[in-house]
Amino acid sequence: MRPPNTPPARAVSTPAADDTPAADDTEFRTLLDRLSDKATADYYNPFTTFDWPASIPTDELWMSPELLSCHGTELMDELSPAQLRTLSRWESVNFYSLNVHGIRELLIEVTRRVHTPGFELPSEFFHHFIGEENDHMWFFATFCLKYAGKIYPDRSVKLPEAPRDPDIENFLVFARILIFEQIVDHYNVQMAADRRLHPTVRHINRLHHQDESRHIAFGCRLVRLLWERLLDRGPDEAARHELRGHLGGYLGRYLTTSIESLYNPAVYRDAGLPDGFALRKRLLVHPARQAAHAKVLHKTTGFLQRIGVFDARH
Repeated sequence: MRPPNTPPARAVSTPAADDTPAADDTEFRTLLDRLSDKATADYYNPFTTFDWPASIPTDELWMSPELLSCHGTELMDELSPAQLRTLSRWESVNFYSLNVHGIRELLIEVTRRVHTPGFELPSEFFHHFIGEENDHMWFFATFCLKYAGKIYPDRSVKLPEAPRDPDIENFLVFARILIFEQIVDHYNVQMAADRRLHPTVRHINRLHHQDESRHIAFGCRLVRLLWERLLDRGPDEAARHELRGHLGGYLGRYLTTSIESLYNPAVYRDAGLPDGFALRKRLLVHPARQAAHAKVLHKTTGFLQRIGVFDARH
């Protein structure tokens, strides 16, 4: 679930010749001011916020059963309650590990763009974003290392490089960040509210959702703005159609690899389940899991359809 590296890129927006903000910039500025004020009001120090217990009981759930990669399949019924609790522990650690890797990559991409030409408007909010994401990476990594003794390695599939077009690179970077955040937030919301989980697990997910709700609001507006400017650049409808097909296909593949990263053979091995690679393959194509994927992705695919990146086939 990590945004792949791309080279530094140029402008998100360029002020009009008379320095009068465009209508979309005025709306964008208002949103950025509101989100920055909210980030300041919600600020917390992660190093003092968490009261890390010495351990989290291994005979408790560490992830909501409904979020497990086998939920809805025959395996869910075959595993004993103890086995499900063990699987929930390692799937929880995998989820937080994915966050560590994903956050590292999005920090690289956003830092490349802060205070660069064309990113004048969002740069102030970028500082809030960067600080909060750094905090998130720290507390996810701390959880993994303190309670599992490891962070699962990054095994994400590398997608083919996007075209070396700065405007396209900007769009794809922030579209990938938005996809990453919306997938993660689906899990955060459910685990934050799940009273079956340890208070520390709920706390981490609640705090992450609190910050990500702002990041997602920002990401939706920025991605829409970047997409509209890409379309405005197209000389005719045929060129725009080609652009939709190319970038929609790229992001469709990114959605697929993001979901597949939640199925980790190393998790199944640590949970004591045999032949993790075969199990992963079987689970990924199971009809119940396909339905679960659609549920996880419905906000993202709905958004990309509304702004015209995806068509009805996605």
